[in-house]
Amino acid sequence: MRIFVPCDAAAIAVGADKLAVAIAAEASARGIKAQIIRNGSRGMVWLEPLVEIETPEGRIGFGPLKPSDVPALFENTAAHPKALGLVESIPFFARQQRLTFARCGVIDPLDLADYTVHGGFAGLARAITLGPAGICAEVKESGLRGRGGAGFPTGIKWETVRTAAADQKYIVCNADEGDSGTFADRMIMEGDPFSLIEGMTIAGVATGATKGFIYLRSEYPLAICTMNKAIALALQSKMLGDDVMGSGHAFHLEVFVGAGAYVCGEETALLDSLEGKRGQVRAKPPIPALIGLHGKPTIINNTISLSTIPVILEKGAKHYADFGMGRSRGTMPIQIAGNVKHGGLFEAAFGITLGEIINDIAGGTATGRPVRAVQAGGPLGAYVPPQQFHLPYDYEAFTKADALIGHGGLVVFDDKVDMAKMARFAMEFCAHESCGKCTPCRIGSTRGVEVMDKIIAGIAPEKNLALVKDLCETMKFGSLCALGGFTPYPVMSAINHFPEDFTKPALPLAAE
Repeated sequence: MRIFVPCDAAAIAVGADKLAVAIAAEASARGIKAQIIRNGSRGMVWLEPLVEIETPEGRIGFGPLKPSDVPALFENTAAHPKALGLVESIPFFARQQRLTFARCGVIDPLDLADYTVHGGFAGLARAITLGPAGICAEVKESGLRGRGGAGFPTGIKWETVRTAAADQKYIVCNADEGDSGTFADRMIMEGDPFSLIEGMTIAGVATGATKGFIYLRSEYPLAICTMNKAIALALQSKMLGDDVMGSGHAFHLEVFVGAGAYVCGEETALLDSLEGKRGQVRAKPPIPALIGLHGKPTIINNTISLSTIPVILEKGAKHYADFGMGRSRGTMPIQIAGNVKHGGLFEAAFGITLGEIINDIAGGTATGRPVRAVQAGGPLGAYVPPQQFHLPYDYEAFTKADALIGHGGLVVFDDKVDMAKMARFAMEFCAHESCGKCTPCRIGSTRGVEVMDKIIAGIAPEKNLALVKDLCETMKFGSLCALGGFTPYPVMSAINHFPEDFTKPALPLAAE
């Protein structure tokens, strides 16, 4: 009897470890030989802990479970009050098009044999056959764009590093997942770590880089532990090291734990931190692809970008490019959070509408009240009102509507949200997280908080709104990086779509 209990942080937070102990104890008491496998999460967070039992028909899900629900698992499972049927038939899961996350929640994250049986290292084997130029051509043809937020074509970045002349090159994975409502990087590292290792190794073979770093945020202790164990296993099995898969290519990999600064999600601030300096944004040019870590050509890609590389090399560029629309090819792991009924990770091809995601797939708000706004693209993303829910989830469509795809996060708010306070929060967030290097970000955000406080208090709203708009213009075009440059998106979208929240009457003076 094979029973799957997630080891993902979200599942552990709601009792998965205690549940695994209870299942083992119950099986032992009944004299049943049960193999408990700690898999990653399927991404249906509202059902965690989601326990799965393997049957000839497929894996049957039960959730959310607690220890008191365990005895019934060993009786009539079909009649279990929390039986969900076949996991892959649950509507939220069945509608997905899983490429990057195909193995996540299916395999034991630290079982190399399990990974290999499910297609692991097939992409690396083909990459070695194709050679550097062939790999870069394949990645370009796939249409893969950076999943960290910028959306830059991955193949062009790789080709730039491949053709750069240098005695040392580096691959850096940006796993500093700091956006509110995002968890895809964590999920893949905890649920399918070898896919990231394989993707980074392919990048090394493609560009001639022999050293890689995973810049991982300190707030992810389980991911840090899992990645370190996976790297040790890959090294032991010759999937990393001086002679990768007997190809003659060398590639070594290590985890670097960041110190919790949001700005280190910006690639050049990340490089400074990786070099042991204070994380501050560098001016461009030069670009990191030419002068990056320690002054050497460096690929910096997001976790999801690199974890997608193995499936592209395994199945071919055309297979991947057949998903999506326009210049947005492939799939995106959309992370649904906030005031929402069915929060979790939903991987789908670009082109699905925002309304389908929020109202149909996610089931609307958890409170049952009307959706008023969705923040797309993290704390620096625009607020999108229901009137724009016809927007296809696509880089170009979102850009045209002054919105951001970003790292794929969606945070839902119901009709009780105060959008003036949300605009203030954006300025406050920027002021708190600014590296302080450029004036528009450092000073503009601080003044922005002060002016927003006046607007919220009802003090000269028209005059102060004009001042906020002027500040946003300066920050957008004068900031050194996207932290200051993108802060105007949530502020201006809140003002433009919800003007009624910014014109409240002045508060009465308190009696002396």
